[in-house]
Amino acid sequence: MVLDRSKAPEFKVPEDFELLPPSEFKLSNGAKFFYIPTPGIDAVKIDVIGKGQRTSLPLDHTLVSSFTLQMLLEGTTEKDAGELAEFFDFYASEVHPISTYSHEGLGLLSTKKHLSTVLDIFNSLFTAATFPENMLEKRQSQRKLSILLEKEKTASRASTVFRKCLFGANHPYGAEIEESHVDNISRDKLISYYETMLWQDIEVFVTGNFDSEELEKLCILFGKLPNRAVSDTILLPGINTLLAVSEPKDKSVQSSIRVGSWSIPKTHPDFIALTVFNTILGGYFGSRLIKNIREDKGHTYGIYSSLSEIGDSNFWVIAADVQKAFYPDVIKEIYHEIEVLTQVKIDDDELEVVRNYLIGQMLKQFSTSFDLIDRFQAVHYSGMNFDYYAQKLAYLKTFTAEDIITVGQKYFAKPPFIEVVVG
Repeated sequence: MVLDRSKAPEFKVPEDFELLPPSEFKLSNGAKFFYIPTPGIDAVKIDVIGKGQRTSLPLDHTLVSSFTLQMLLEGTTEKDAGELAEFFDFYASEVHPISTYSHEGLGLLSTKKHLSTVLDIFNSLFTAATFPENMLEKRQSQRKLSILLEKEKTASRASTVFRKCLFGANHPYGAEIEESHVDNISRDKLISYYETMLWQDIEVFVTGNFDSEELEKLCILFGKLPNRAVSDTILLPGINTLLAVSEPKDKSVQSSIRVGSWSIPKTHPDFIALTVFNTILGGYFGSRLIKNIREDKGHTYGIYSSLSEIGDSNFWVIAADVQKAFYPDVIKEIYHEIEVLTQVKIDDDELEVVRNYLIGQMLKQFSTSFDLIDRFQAVHYSGMNFDYYAQKLAYLKTFTAEDIITVGQKYFAKPPFIEVVVG
């Protein structure tokens, strides 16, 4: 058979989409253990994740939680930072902190061959970290420099100001990180957080090629980790939204724009439809915003729209770095494209391009077993399960142009929106 390379391969949409849920166990310490098998693959991925407590800290101590996690690899009672780094490198393993407003923990990538050796040291990070003073000072110096550099970047600054506008300067999600926050960190504060607030309501997510006996040993081992009860919920301050901020920078040759507003969570019945609308507007390289502002007018290399979440709050935001002289025109065109997409039906050709793109992108997210556990976490933390992806595929196969207008009018057609310009 001769392959005709002048024709693109036929795109086939799967008829169904069945994902087996992970096996679930309850450990002796009360933690939940989720396992997805990877037959024939001896790489191992482990995430140990608990409830995040960053929002329960005073605003001027907001960096304590992330510094605590970052410092775990700077030394334990058995090994110093250099020895830990050498150990994990020798056994082809990687340990990384997991830190968001909602969750905190540690992740491990390793091999089945060396896992029993690696886990002894990995698990010691949960109970035997020492937080050496000299390493803390080094990290503080690095973080201060990072803060100064980020403030000079218009894109980073625009994202920070946007969150401040969305939530308010006194809200944990909107508070700006300052050098003084770094100075407020001390070894005593890190140890206190480590010993009293970290590792609350932990869950263990494992992907690997294990038989039942090996799996039981893992359950016993992780059942020895600390697992604290969740602290009382802290009432967050009220949200104080500001609609517009402009920060000129005389020396800047570009302006970074952020336009956005509140949105809905993944659990909302309209969320999947909203992801389609967002994709058409600015969620992929063939979007309306790209065609208008990059391809037709040449004002930017890239402009994108995304649906985002911080903690239990959800929002959409359009982001672009544009030629400084043209930022008012770009903002005007953003509103124009939103208006058109909420009032005029997209044609059949564009609809099918977007449909195929979204289905392809979704299926690509399940290419490996490691992807499976990541996708499970994404829905698990929203209180859902793998059924969400079957529902998403079913919608992507059947949505219409009318569906796009309907959802757009509900969530994107009600300005004023937040506008931030830096530069």
